[in-house]
Amino acid sequence: MERILLAEDKTSLREMLREVLEKKGYEVDACESGTAALRRLESGSYACLISDYKLPGADGMEILKAALARDAGTHVILMTAYGTVELAVAAMKLGARDFLLKPVDPDHLLLVVDRALAQQRLLRENLLLKAERDERLGLPIIIGRSPLMQSVSEQIRKVAPTDAGVLLLGESGTGKELFARAVHALSRRAEGPFVAVNCAAIPTTLIENELFGHEKGSYTGAVGLQRGKFELADGGTIFLDEVGELEREVQGKILRALQEKTIERIGGTRAFKVDVRIIAASNRDLKAAAAAGRFRDDLYFRLNIFPVTIPPLRSRPGDIPILVPHFLEKFGRELGRRDLRVTDAAMQKLLAYGWPGNVRELENTLERAAILARGPDIGAEEIVLVSGGEPPSALADLMDLSGTLPEALDRMRREVEARKIRTAIEETKGNLHEAAARLGIAVKTLAVKAEEYGIT
Repeated sequence: MERILLAEDKTSLREMLREVLEKKGYEVDACESGTAALRRLESGSYACLISDYKLPGADGMEILKAALARDAGTHVILMTAYGTVELAVAAMKLGARDFLLKPVDPDHLLLVVDRALAQQRLLRENLLLKAERDERLGLPIIIGRSPLMQSVSEQIRKVAPTDAGVLLLGESGTGKELFARAVHALSRRAEGPFVAVNCAAIPTTLIENELFGHEKGSYTGAVGLQRGKFELADGGTIFLDEVGELEREVQGKILRALQEKTIERIGGTRAFKVDVRIIAASNRDLKAAAAAGRFRDDLYFRLNIFPVTIPPLRSRPGDIPILVPHFLEKFGRELGRRDLRVTDAAMQKLLAYGWPGNVRELENTLERAAILARGPDIGAEEIVLVSGGEPPSALADLMDLSGTLPEALDRMRREVEARKIRTAIEETKGNLHEAAARLGIAVKTLAVKAEEYGIT
């Protein structure tokens, strides 16, 4: 059942429109002022907003902006008794879909709403069908209709047909590999290989071997020739995830591969030509790392030809109502339960959360909820939020403020560090490579820290 927000200060008109819409089966939240409508929008998104232009507290334009900021897919209908061409154009530019003059014919309004929400349902169905088709074909699935995601998608579409290096920036869990695969899929190299390397998950002593390979007998244990990732990606794309974790010596060899389009295997005496496009990603500030001498300036400038920043989920909450059915449809197929859906209370809980782990955390949360759900409806009690979800009292218990300021800060740092490491290791069932990737640190660093804190 679609939810509609109705903002109208005249009681008789408000109640009449509410009755008409509810008889058709819609769930209607009716407000008498702009201020009340803005409060409603803070707690959730709506499929449709019907608002008078002149309202006490906030006008229709302000409510329109707030509704679309919350969910870019909301169908906005503005009503006014003071219609002008200029006002209608301004409303449409801000994202209004319909502009109706008062007195409003209830039957006409109902027709407009029915048509708009039917189109939304069809769009959602097509989105899921396309996602299922793309998944079967092995194509990347990127979901999001917020202005931020639209901007990122447009950048990806522009750079993909070129051979320019792309640097994907953003927090962990935002789906940087998915975007890297999209660049590859839309490029002239789409028929070639896509090779992903998680630089943070490979020990420093092995990363050069992983990237460039080795000749037989080049070191003890090298019983045969091994081709590295650069060779395997020849004619296609290599994706270097968490490239900021690489040692400077390896950075230099990658720079040479970029500049000269050649690589040498460990123990080798000749260079091999490789035709590879590099897409790099990092959740760190590589510019700052280069300024501090932790990352080579020349490599940074070569990788940073076309930077794209992937927005965190908390900055685009309007995408959550689209992502949720996508993930539930995916898990429903895996569990043999295609009727999974979240209740309104569960959706409100999802929308109110900050998602420090971004889309990956949302996906994991919904998978757990799908497993826990007894029936098709996933309620708020099945939505278990684990990252950053401790109550203030639990955080306050960590704050031992005795001693000097540096001593207190060091205690807090160690406690937070230990908790984060313990949680990552537990959630990955002891897989240090995966845990290190989640934490954004090298495996060697994780192993040392785990031993230091007695975490096994």
